[in-house]
Amino acid sequence: MRVCVIDGQGGGIGVSIIRKIKEEFRETVEVVALGTNSIATSAMMKARANRGATGENAIVRTVREADVIVGSIGIVLANSMLGELTPRMAKAIASSPVWKILLPITQEMVEVVGVVAEPLPHLVDILVNKKLKELIK
Repeated sequence: MRVCVIDGQGGGIGVSIIRKIKEEFRETVEVVALGTNSIATSAMMKARANRGATGENAIVRTVREADVIVGSIGIVLANSMLGELTPRMAKAIASSPVWKILLPITQEMVEVVGVVAEPLPHLVDILVNKKLKELIK
Protein backbone atom coordinates (compact mmCIF):
# COMPACT_ATOMS: atom_id res chain seq x y z
CA MET A 1 0.00 0.00 0.00
CA ARG A 2 1.43 3.37 -1.06
CA VAL A 3 0.19 6.42 0.86
CA CYS A 4 1.11 9.85 -0.49
CA VAL A 5 1.15 12.54 2.18
CA ILE A 6 1.02 16.03 0.69
CA ASP A 7 1.86 19.21 2.59
CA GLY A 8 3.36 22.64 2.09
CA GLN A 9 4.82 25.55 3.99
CA GLY A 10 6.63 23.96 6.98
CA GLY A 11 5.22 20.45 6.54
CA GLY A 12 3.88 20.27 10.10
CA ILE A 13 0.58 18.62 9.23
CA GLY A 14 2.35 16.08 7.03
CA VAL A 15 4.84 15.35 9.81
CA SER A 16 1.99 14.60 12.24
CA ILE A 17 0.30 12.32 9.73
CA ILE A 18 3.48 10.43 8.82
CA ARG A 19 4.48 9.87 12.45
CA LYS A 20 1.05 8.43 13.21
CA ILE A 21 1.06 6.20 10.11
CA LYS A 22 4.51 4.86 10.98
CA GLU A 23 3.50 4.33 14.61
CA GLU A 24 0.40 2.38 13.57
CA PHE A 25 1.57 0.47 10.47
CA ARG A 26 5.37 0.43 10.85
CA GLU A 27 6.88 -0.55 7.49
CA THR A 28 3.83 -2.38 6.13
CA VAL A 29 2.78 0.87 4.43
CA GLU A 30 5.00 2.83 2.06
CA VAL A 31 4.75 6.54 2.85
CA VAL A 32 5.69 8.99 0.13
CA ALA A 33 6.17 12.58 1.32
CA LEU A 34 5.21 15.12 -1.33
CA GLY A 35 6.06 18.69 -0.42
CA THR A 36 5.10 21.84 -2.24
CA ASN A 37 8.53 23.09 -1.15
CA SER A 38 11.81 21.57 0.04
CA ILE A 39 11.30 22.59 3.68
CA ALA A 40 8.01 20.64 3.85
CA THR A 41 9.54 17.62 2.14
CA SER A 42 12.59 17.67 4.40
CA ALA A 43 10.45 17.83 7.54
CA MET A 44 8.31 14.91 6.36
CA MET A 45 11.39 12.85 5.49
CA LYS A 46 12.70 13.40 9.03
CA ALA A 47 9.38 11.98 10.24
CA ARG A 48 10.45 8.70 8.51
CA ALA A 49 8.67 8.82 5.17
CA ASN A 50 10.03 6.10 2.89
CA ARG A 51 10.52 8.44 -0.06
CA GLY A 52 10.04 12.11 -0.76
CA ALA A 53 9.79 14.55 -3.63
CA THR A 54 9.22 18.26 -4.01
CA GLY A 55 7.30 20.53 -6.32
CA GLU A 56 4.60 20.61 -8.92
CA ASN A 57 5.87 18.00 -11.36
CA ALA A 58 6.75 15.54 -8.61
CA ILE A 59 3.29 15.83 -7.10
CA VAL A 60 1.45 15.62 -10.42
CA ARG A 61 3.37 12.49 -11.45
CA THR A 62 3.47 10.69 -8.11
CA VAL A 63 -0.22 10.94 -7.20
CA ARG A 64 -0.93 8.75 -10.25
CA GLU A 65 0.91 5.89 -8.52
CA ALA A 66 -0.70 6.29 -5.09
CA ASP A 67 -3.15 3.95 -3.42
CA VAL A 68 -4.31 6.69 -1.02
CA ILE A 69 -3.66 10.44 -0.89
CA VAL A 70 -3.65 12.19 2.48
CA GLY A 71 -3.42 15.84 3.50
CA SER A 72 -5.40 18.90 4.46
CA ILE A 73 -8.37 19.95 2.37
CA GLY A 74 -6.16 22.64 0.87
CA ILE A 75 -4.45 20.07 -1.36
CA VAL A 76 -7.49 20.09 -3.65
CA LEU A 77 -7.86 23.89 -3.63
CA ALA A 78 -5.95 25.71 -6.37
CA ASN A 79 -3.64 28.43 -5.04
CA SER A 80 -4.00 27.34 -1.42
CA MET A 81 -1.11 27.22 1.06
CA LEU A 82 -0.24 30.83 0.27
CA GLY A 83 -0.11 30.00 -3.42
CA GLU A 84 2.22 27.01 -3.08
CA LEU A 85 -0.46 24.55 -4.22
CA THR A 86 -0.76 25.28 -7.92
CA PRO A 87 -3.90 24.74 -10.02
CA ARG A 88 -2.09 21.90 -11.83
CA MET A 89 -1.35 20.16 -8.50
CA ALA A 90 -4.91 20.59 -7.24
CA LYS A 91 -6.31 19.19 -10.49
CA ALA A 92 -3.98 16.17 -10.44
CA ILE A 93 -4.81 15.37 -6.82
CA ALA A 94 -8.56 15.89 -7.15
CA SER A 95 -8.66 13.94 -10.45
CA SER A 96 -6.72 10.97 -9.13
CA PRO A 97 -9.04 7.93 -9.02
CA VAL A 98 -7.77 6.85 -5.59
CA TRP A 99 -9.20 7.57 -2.15
CA LYS A 100 -8.31 10.93 -0.70
CA ILE A 101 -8.50 11.38 3.06
CA LEU A 102 -8.56 15.10 3.79
CA LEU A 103 -8.33 16.93 7.09
CA PRO A 104 -10.73 19.87 7.39
CA ILE A 105 -7.92 22.34 8.01
CA THR A 106 -7.33 25.33 5.77
CA GLN A 107 -5.96 28.85 5.95
CA GLU A 108 -8.06 29.82 2.97
CA MET A 109 -11.43 31.52 3.11
CA VAL A 110 -13.11 28.10 3.05
CA GLU A 111 -15.29 26.55 5.70
CA VAL A 112 -16.59 23.00 5.59
CA VAL A 113 -20.05 23.14 7.14
CA GLY A 114 -21.05 20.31 9.44
CA VAL A 115 -17.51 19.48 10.52
CA VAL A 116 -16.85 19.58 14.24
CA ALA A 117 -13.73 21.53 15.16
CA GLU A 118 -11.11 19.18 16.59
CA PRO A 119 -7.45 19.69 17.46
CA LEU A 120 -4.96 18.39 14.86
CA PRO A 121 -3.83 15.37 16.95
CA HIS A 122 -7.44 14.15 17.21
CA LEU A 123 -8.00 14.60 13.48
CA VAL A 124 -4.80 12.69 12.68
CA ASP A 125 -5.90 9.86 14.99
CA ILE A 126 -9.23 9.60 13.17
CA LEU A 127 -7.49 9.76 9.78
CA VAL A 128 -5.06 6.93 10.57
CA ASN A 129 -6.89 4.75 13.09
CA LYS A 130 -10.27 4.80 11.41
CA LYS A 131 -10.25 5.91 7.78
CA LEU A 132 -6.83 4.62 6.66
CA LYS A 133 -7.28 1.32 8.52
CA GLU A 134 -10.62 0.79 6.77
CA LEU A 135 -9.01 1.32 3.36
CA ILE A 136 -6.07 -0.95 4.09
CA LYS A 137 -8.32 -3.84 5.18
